Amino acid sequence: MELKISPRILTKLRDQHRVTQQEVAECFANRWGKFFTDSRHDHQTNPPTYWFVSETDQGRMLKVIFVRHPEFFAIKSAYDPEDGSDALYERLMKEVK
Repeated sequence: MELKISPRILTKLRDQHRVTQQEVAECFANRWGKFFTDSRHDHQTNPPTYWFVSETDQGRMLKVIFVRHPEFFAIKSAYDPEDGSDALYERLMKEVK
């Protein structure tokens, strides 16, 4: 499925998080787990916001946040999971097995 990243988000990824569009695409390609919704009240969107944690081809771990549309994924953010979301993702994946 196509990934769409607005110019504003591309700038944020580059300047704030040092993440490239290629790295985001690699995380989708290398993803081994499922998508989870962001259930925090102040992060609720319609359609829902999803996230996952995956590695780039160079082994960099990133948390990717996006909105799923019928024909594409709209990227909202991607960054190093220094907030503990990598451990949360691993725990959630064990719970769904």
